Amino acid sequence: MRISFFSTFARTFAASAVLSAAAGFGAPLAHADNVIVLNSGEATLSLIDQARREVVGTVPTGKEPHHLMVTPDNTSLIVANSVSDNLMFVDPKTGKVQRWLENIEDPYQLGFSPDRKWLVTAGLRLDRIDIYHYDGHNPTLAARLPLATMPSHLAFTSDSKTVFVTLQVSGELAAVDLPTQKVKWKMKLGKAPAGLWMTPGEKYLLVGMTGADYVAVVDWRNQKIIKTIPTGKGAHNFRSLADGRHVAVSNRVASTISIIDEDTLTNVGNITGLLPGPDDMELTADKRYLWVTFRFAKRVGIIDLTTRKLIQTIAVGRSPHGIYFFDRAPVTAPNGA
Repeated sequence: MRISFFSTFARTFAASAVLSAAAGFGAPLAHADNVIVLNSGEATLSLIDQARREVVGTVPTGKEPHHLMVTPDNTSLIVANSVSDNLMFVDPKTGKVQRWLENIEDPYQLGFSPDRKWLVTAGLRLDRIDIYHYDGHNPTLAARLPLATMPSHLAFTSDSKTVFVTLQVSGELAAVDLPTQKVKWKMKLGKAPAGLWMTPGEKYLLVGMTGADYVAVVDWRNQKIIKTIPTGKGAHNFRSLADGRHVAVSNRVASTISIIDEDTLTNVGNITGLLPGPDDMELTADKRYLWVTFRFAKRVGIIDLTTRKLIQTIAVGRSPHGIYFFDRAPVTAPNGA
């Protein structure tokens, strides 16, 4: 992969200038409770002090930064700029730009396999996924697989042999074999499948049906939908509540968040009174607060999970999407979509 020195220097200089000039930077930025939010409609990221609950800096990114992913060694946060066709690596503590990686085409979504050997990007506008070998620093392209149409969200099996991909327009789920870089199978799901979540023991795959009002429960070994879980219109993306049993799903059209019991595969409650377009979510280290990006409101919200109430919102940029907390444990699954 080619890294452009000139573009790296120019972008880093611009980002550093904005970061240095941001209001409220009297104290060092290296806090373990920083929050990074991608503003996909403005080509920026917002740096939020989690304790103060206020924006303390803004950093320019590439065009349409939708999703982000911490590297397996937890030293860099990758911002995937889908329209700019590049990856931006930032310090997960401070948001400071570390480097740029060019010629990564249409990285709408990205994820590392659990064994850290593969990096997969989903090209939403190019109708394909790209599979890269990962050496711990740079990806090397292994294969480009056409997957029509609009591949978006990813999930991996724990043995790193299979990556699942939702195809939003064709309404399908695809299973791709990573060692051979071949499509193993595709199955019909329904209208606009999006977020993916594996239940404990990898028994079932949960799929947020953004074109409907439910989560599909897929027996992926037998390519069958075994049931649907009513949630709200625009069921989209998932976030574990870290109690070993419950997962939250954002309902973008209904502007609600549903709590799903992974054992009983039922909706055990809805969080209402939210702003338009809840999307990606993140959990605080104490598991008490759920932060959520509101795509259609230019705000991030904070939900108190003890009361299941929205208690505060923070103004950010246009179309906030991916969100990341530095104080969480390293993960390899995609953060949001």
